[in-house]
Amino acid sequence: MTDKHQHSGNCCGQSASTPASSPSSAPAPEEKKYTDPVCGMQVAKNTEKTARFQGVAYYFCSQSCVSKFTAAPENYVKAKRVIGMGSVPAASAASTSAPVTTANVAAASDPVVREVSRVKPTTGNSCCGGSHVATNSMQHDPQGAHKDPVCGMTVNENSPHQFVHAGQTYYFCCDSCKQKFSKNPQTYLNPEQAPAAKPVAKDAIYICPMDPEIEQIGPGICPICGMALEPKEAIIEEDNSELLDMSRRLKISIALSLPLLLLTMGDMLPGISFHDLLGMRIFDWLQFALATPVVVWLGRPFFERAIASFKSGNLNMFSLIGVGTAAAYLFSLFALLFPQALPDAFKMDGMAPLYFEAAAVIICLVILGQVLELRARSQTNQAIKSLLALTPATAIRIAGDGNETEIPLDKVQVGDLLRVKPGAHIPVDGLLVDGHSHVDESMITGEPIPVGKQAGDKLSAGTINQQGSFSLRAEKIGRDTLIAKIIDMVNQAGRSRAPIQKLADKVAGWFVPAVIAAAILAFILWAVFGPAPALANGLMAAVSVLIIACPCALGLATPISVTVGIGRGAVEGILIKDAEALERLEKIDTLVIDKTGTLTEGKPTLQEFIVADGENEDELSAIALATEQQSEHPLAQAVVDFIRKKNITAASISDFKAISGKGVQATFNGQQILLGKPALMEENHVSLQEFSPRILELQQRGHTVMVMAVNAKAAALISVADSIKASSLQAVQQLQQQGIRVIVLTGDNAQTAQAVATQLGLNEVHADVLPEDKFRFIQQLQQQGCMVAMAGDGINDAPALAQANVGIAMGTGTDVAMHSAHVVLVKGDLRGIAKARTLSRNVMRNIRQNLFFAFAYNFIGVPVAAGVLFPWFGILLSPMIASAAMSLSSVSVISNALRLRYTRL
Repeated sequence: MTDKHQHSGNCCGQSASTPASSPSSAPAPEEKKYTDPVCGMQVAKNTEKTARFQGVAYYFCSQSCVSKFTAAPENYVKAKRVIGMGSVPAASAASTSAPVTTANVAAASDPVVREVSRVKPTTGNSCCGGSHVATNSMQHDPQGAHKDPVCGMTVNENSPHQFVHAGQTYYFCCDSCKQKFSKNPQTYLNPEQAPAAKPVAKDAIYICPMDPEIEQIGPGICPICGMALEPKEAIIEEDNSELLDMSRRLKISIALSLPLLLLTMGDMLPGISFHDLLGMRIFDWLQFALATPVVVWLGRPFFERAIASFKSGNLNMFSLIGVGTAAAYLFSLFALLFPQALPDAFKMDGMAPLYFEAAAVIICLVILGQVLELRARSQTNQAIKSLLALTPATAIRIAGDGNETEIPLDKVQVGDLLRVKPGAHIPVDGLLVDGHSHVDESMITGEPIPVGKQAGDKLSAGTINQQGSFSLRAEKIGRDTLIAKIIDMVNQAGRSRAPIQKLADKVAGWFVPAVIAAAILAFILWAVFGPAPALANGLMAAVSVLIIACPCALGLATPISVTVGIGRGAVEGILIKDAEALERLEKIDTLVIDKTGTLTEGKPTLQEFIVADGENEDELSAIALATEQQSEHPLAQAVVDFIRKKNITAASISDFKAISGKGVQATFNGQQILLGKPALMEENHVSLQEFSPRILELQQRGHTVMVMAVNAKAAALISVADSIKASSLQAVQQLQQQGIRVIVLTGDNAQTAQAVATQLGLNEVHADVLPEDKFRFIQQLQQQGCMVAMAGDGINDAPALAQANVGIAMGTGTDVAMHSAHVVLVKGDLRGIAKARTLSRNVMRNIRQNLFFAFAYNFIGVPVAAGVLFPWFGILLSPMIASAAMSLSSVSVISNALRLRYTRL
């Protein structure tokens, strides 16, 4: 077989027998390009000219390049460092989730994902992979008070799918979820008993979210920051084994540390002396028994990471924790086993000091921090799960003989003819071939009004067919669909941001070696120049330095303020998901804001119903109600809802007929009724002179205008629009007063967007943009040096929300938007953004104060513990005093953080 190049020319010393324009080798115009690592050519993906190295696939222009690469791949690409698993639980090493593709979404036997839909489908596929029939119709109520414990969908108490367990009633979206729950309720009520994630591919690449340059095959820990690595590709089912492991460690450490703390601190309470009550020997050994499991077993992952940091030379927070807790625990163990070996200078009232409680409490606090961090990192995956729920697990294929067969989505091929029924999600990107309908494309455009679709129109996977059944020709499947690209963008944006880089980590690179050097130097100086007993005094000084530098207050400085601050925001209806978002909010200088559902209410409502002179408004309302009740047009519901609130009964009409894309006609008491666009009136020679000025004004404000005519005479004017929220104008003014640049970015048409912006006093408007356009717009602003916040509520906003420095979602919007964002405004009130920035400033100021307290104690205490005051004042700090100073710094940090509960927003 001739080795054909994908490009014309002779890059590799061979003649290319196939020109670049050859259909067999030329990439499609929209196909992704790859760089041949041998010759540097831009090539398309070709399974016959592929090689893998350390789990990464590389594509080539010819078999010659493939052979050169496979012979010595390290000559063409940089080998990745392989890092040991270290402290990550064994379960994590053995299992995780598979990379996301539309194919394996369909193949998943039981994907537990959340259905995101603005309509209630009566047929089609369930959220759980089954088919809904009349006896098992999906129950979905976004405002429902109950949550399906299997798939997470919100339902109300009217759901027929109910199950009583342990005296409590649980509500489900479908019978499939009910059956799964009834077989093993504890699997869903107790997360620790949840099914294990699917096995990972052997060559899956893992990446550090803090240091993206660290990649390796399989799970492990980062040698730079000590964080656990996570899969580089988006995943269907999250591997939460590390979170479960840390959660178990936290529960056990609290159970052991609290009694230990009460035991050792009891002497500070009047009338209580545990060491007198138990006796010194039992008292000391009881401390050892409680602290040892916490430090040696539960804290083992942190010591392993500390050791790894010293081996690699990348000192971090785990280095600090390892040194401090090891010093406190090992000294205490020595004092317990060999109390007589300690000089009197180490003792207080003749007793050897023990620091078991300090070591155990530090480990407990560090585990708590890890649990909070792991929970925050799992939020991105929740967004991906919700996005995956938009694509059905199956599709209906129409064969050449007209027979229709339901097949798995991964079996769909480009060119297949598919059937889409009312209420179903469209399975792939394609072209409408036969039929017509209205499709909810809000996930792409954000526009709440469904779009009419006819033969020849393009359709996107994940959008929702509202009325009518039609067939479509599959054009893009799998990773090529728009919904798959949105998933990739959300995942890419999540990877591009590192978790908060605490100040403690930034200074650990010099603080840890400085403390160790100070301890060693103190020992040497005391041993050489100090008074007798020189070695004992040197050892006491060294241990005191290590203990007083123990990072308890340093570890508390950030998380305690963040915890209190997030709680304060929740009281105001501002849900802040992680410390990073809280930190970045104060630095925001640009706010990009979606229109539909964010500045506006997010659904069309009737704005004006104006009748011509001499007409009866109630009669015209009754006629309009009767005609719009029979109409399939999405705007008809807005008219029906408005008139029903007036308690008007529908008139009796006949000869109803829908005029596609224009309006409807009917007969009332022998009179011809027309209701529709102004263009329909012009076709039927209806004069609009009386309403013309008002029609022009409403259209300029972005309203959709309809006219009702009776016997060829204009009788009423109806306008429908998405209303601006009452709080939007005040919110925009507050943000502008804070110096924030506000930009409107919407998928809606330019005229409507400009009309809304004008009413709010905004002059930067970008309309008719797609989800990828929003994503790139945010990237461009960031490249210009802007700190960008993005506020939105729709699925089409998800990539931009994830990419922004701070993503802000409306609590009244979609689950996908809320999972992708870092901040959720529960009530959908934009005034919460200004409050969130004020909260951020106060919290960050509080954190800086805490860090000052923590470092001030260390900078003052370390030299004193080393004995710098001894030559002048004869003061040598004992380890017991060092421990008290360390505790005092923690008390100062906690007390200062609690002040945030009363901060004004």
